[in-house]
Amino acid sequence: MMRARYPLPTDLVALVSFDGRVYPNEAKPWDRLGLDERARPLETALEQWFSFATGKHTWVSVRGATIRGLISARRRAKRSAWEVEVLIDADEDRRVISSLFSQMLAGVTRQGAERVFLRLSSDSGAVKAAREAGFFPYCRQTLYRSRQKAMPEATELKLRARARGDLFGIYQLYNQAVPANVRAIEGATFREWQAALEPWGRRPADFLLEEEGVISGWVRLLSGGIARLQVLGGSRNVPIEDLLSAGCLRLAGAGVILCLAPEYDAGLALALERLAFRPAADYVLMAKRLLKPAEELVPETTSTAVPVN
Repeated sequence: MMRARYPLPTDLVALVSFDGRVYPNEAKPWDRLGLDERARPLETALEQWFSFATGKHTWVSVRGATIRGLISARRRAKRSAWEVEVLIDADEDRRVISSLFSQMLAGVTRQGAERVFLRLSSDSGAVKAAREAGFFPYCRQTLYRSRQKAMPEATELKLRARARGDLFGIYQLYNQAVPANVRAIEGATFREWQAALEPWGRRPADFLLEEEGVISGWVRLLSGGIARLQVLGGSRNVPIEDLLSAGCLRLAGAGVILCLAPEYDAGLALALERLAFRPAADYVLMAKRLLKPAEELVPETTSTAVPVN
């Protein structure tokens, strides 16, 4: 009999050693992209799966005493938006992954989730299963990777650090730069956009380009051995390549810089290639909007009714 349940601490050993191999994580959250899971499989498995013991937002599929699959979800910026962080399918039976999706969606709905996001490799076998579970593919992305052998030329571009009151101005820039079909999923309103901002693992730094009092460029970056960079905007006066160069200069000590280019932003992809970035992987972004549970109506008795004249 196959069933989905919360994990136990002993499941970690079963997952790491299942059939003598480590199964890959099909989910591709932004803060895990670019990490080589093949180089140190046991270490990677321990790092990704150590939180299973709590079982708070993780579900496993079991048949008897055998672990057949696992799914884990986490909040994004707000409790209304969640994302699949880990998805492992160790069984050819399609009911396994279907059961995992079903249990996860029910669980996060009880936690107040209104939307769930999922990033998968474009060629992942989990894409079909996710669609069958109600996830809708709404955008494709290419991961660009740069090993900085040569730095971009210094730019005179003046960026300022983001201030507390800038978030709505960034959202206005987002509305101008991102097509309506993507905004409908990610940020139909300011509240939804805020909630759906992706985790970066650590706190990123934000820099803004402001022209005549209007935010026209946003550079978000995270330093480290594998640095991460996100750029939005650009204008006639300041092309997006200048924003990228400014971000790269602030990440001068990084060995590798990663940047995601959505399919709708061909200018960003071209600018990345001009700066010696090369495509490393292709992904599909998926999302599912959840129905809010209806509140139960409580009948009012005559004795407690207040008459109105």
